[in-house]
Order: sequence, then structure tokens, then C-alpha cells
Amino acid sequence: MDAHKQVVARLRSAFSSGVTAAEQFRRAQLLNLVSLVKDNEHLILNALHKDLAKPKFEAVLSEIEIVLNELYHAIDNLRSWLQPDYVNKNIATKLDECFVRREPLGVVLIIAAWNYPLQLALLPMVGAIAAGSQKVARSILQAASLHLTPVTLELGGKCPCLISDQVNIVAAARRLVWAKFFNAGQSCVAPDYILCSMATRDALLPEVCQALVDFYGKELQKCPDYGRIVTERHWIRLIELLSKSKGRVVVGGKSQQDEKFIAPTVVVDLLENDALMEEEIFGPILPIITVESLEEGINYINRREKPLALYVFSENSSVVTTVMENTSSGGFCSNDGIIHMTLPGLPFGGVGASGWGNYHGRWGFETFSHQRACMLRGWALEKINTLRYPPYTDKNLGWLRWAASAKKTPWNSCTLL
Repeated sequence: MDAHKQVVARLRSAFSSGVTAAEQFRRAQLLNLVSLVKDNEHLILNALHKDLAKPKFEAVLSEIEIVLNELYHAIDNLRSWLQPDYVNKNIATKLDECFVRREPLGVVLIIAAWNYPLQLALLPMVGAIAAGSQKVARSILQAASLHLTPVTLELGGKCPCLISDQVNIVAAARRLVWAKFFNAGQSCVAPDYILCSMATRDALLPEVCQALVDFYGKELQKCPDYGRIVTERHWIRLIELLSKSKGRVVVGGKSQQDEKFIAPTVVVDLLENDALMEEEIFGPILPIITVESLEEGINYINRREKPLALYVFSENSSVVTTVMENTSSGGFCSNDGIIHMTLPGLPFGGVGASGWGNYHGRWGFETFSHQRACMLRGWALEKINTLRYPPYTDKNLGWLRWAASAKKTPWNSCTLL
């Protein structure tokens, strides 16, 4: 604990010195992170394979490239992010300089999860460095609350995928299988369960089976492109969930404890209170819930906590729009899964039980910055200021109300007698 206090004290001292505020310092730190990732790529890939049997292809995409893209995006845009945002003024402030200035929050704590250890540690760090904050790692939310510390949390949840009857079933199956079983299903934005009609389910299942064979071959357990569960404890948790389920396994189900292996598994005929529907699965098990209509699917989603991500597959754009406008989630993507979180221009974060606050790109910069309202006034027109001073009169009040009005054309409020 003393060592931790020393680290925090050193970081606070550095921040108080003002060294992190300069643009050139922030840019240099971001460039150092680029070098850190690129120079150690081989070591990073080896560690990810050792912990998660993560294939090189998946590790490069989800751990290396996503971090480098975020860094390059921040480096390219840092100067524009640091510029003040000037705001609209009224008559009373016409001669003043009114703007929002971004200032670093200070020393910040980053807590990273194990499923994407490099990505989830470094992406928020990019935002923190760009904002001019200092960084620390590993603590708990309760400790932050005791000190009134602002917190941004990405918590996950059960991300639904609603598949309509009007869909390219082959393409939908391939995109679904990739998104769900990437990193052996250990993604907070992976589709957690499917909602579709019975007819769509029956058409989807053989295509899912075919996609699994196409992607991983007929001897999936020997395939180097399919990962493993991170620890034996998590493996046991998933197997227990599957054993408690009253659903019917129609795809997969095979597992081996010493390898921490669980085959991609699809379960059907579940009730809403099934064990697999009570918590985020976070593994390669995919329940399919049948609904009779789009409205029923939307109602099913809205009865549950707001998810971190929501997916809808449909060739009908009105179906996509209907789902988007009648639900709430941290992120939304149509006709694919998990891809939306790779774009630095889109905010990434939850809502309600799935988290609060955002990061990625400028959103991370804003999260770790204080938006300071600034008004720079001169000494001119003091005569006008006398309108606000006592003794108060109705005439002066009328003039002030007019001067402070947000109306662009003051004559709009005139009355012709």
C-alpha cells in the first residue's frame, strides 16, 4: 500500500508541476506508446496466446491494431482537440470572449479487464494522455466514491441480436458466428443471445453449423484459430451455467477442462428465466429465444437492463430504424457485430446497468478533461452595466431581459401598436 501511495504522490507531483499540460509533452507520450506497442508486438502476442490461446490474427486486430489506430487518431487530432470551443453570445455579452476550455482532470485510475488486456488498458490511457492527465492502474469503484472521484465505467451486460425474417441468412450466420465466437466469446460486446422467429431460427441453424466448419474445420478443438477460456474458474462457471439450463443444445456442447476448451455451443427452447438468461454469458454459448414479431422482440429487450451493445440483422431498413428508435443501448450496429467499437470516431460506453461515460477517440479526450466555462470581459460599456445595479426598476429589468435574450433578431419580440 505504501508503494502505491508513493506512485500516486509522484504522479500528483508531476501533474502539479504542469509538465503534462503542454501539447508537445502529450504528443511525445503518445508517440512513446506507439513505440511501446510496435517494439513489443512479439512479446504481446506470445503473452496473449499463453493466457487465452488467442490466435495471432485476432490478437493483432483486437489488441495491436485497434490501439495503434487510436494512437494515430489522437496524434493527428490532438491540436484541434486542444482548441477552445467558442459559444454563441447574447447582446449583453457581445463584446466578451466566451468559450469552453479543456483542462486535464489530474491523476486518473485505469482498471483493465482480462479479456482484451492490452486494448482495455491502453485505449483509455490514450484519452488520458491526450487530455493531459496522469495515469494509475487497478482499484475499485467504492474507493473512488468515498473521495467524490468522477468515474467512467464500461460494464458489459447481455447484448441482444434481433434477426428479422427479411435477412440474408447465409451472410447473417457468418457474421454472427464470427462476432460471437471471436476470442471464444469473451467479449463484452459479443452477441449474448439471439431473438428471432421460429422460421428464422430453423433456417439459421444449419448455416451456423456450416459457418463453424468453414471457419474452424471439422476438428475444431485442434484449430489454432479458436481460443480458450481464460481460467479454469471461468470454464467451470460456463459449464455450470450450461448444465443448469433447461434449453436444448443443438450445436456444439463439447468441452475439455484441462484445455479450458468449450466448443461453440447453440442452445434453443429456453424460457426467459433460464439460467443462461440470468447473467452475461461471456463465453462461447449462444442461446436463441424465439419471438413471434418485431414488437415482441423489442419488448423483450426493453424488459431487461440496457445492454452495452444491441444488434439487429435485417435487409429492411425500416426494421433497423424501428429497433434503433425504440430501444436504448450503449452502442448499436445493424447487420454485423462488435465492429462498431473499432471506429475511433464513435463513442464507446454503456448506459444504465451497462455503464456510464464514453471513451475512444475524442470521446476519451473529453472524458479525461474538465470542460471549463470561460468568459473574458473588458472594461468597456460600463454604462450598460448600470442597468443591473440597484436601485432596481422595471424599465432596467425590461432592457436586461431583452439584452440577455437568446433571440437572434430582437425585433421579433416587438409589438406593433
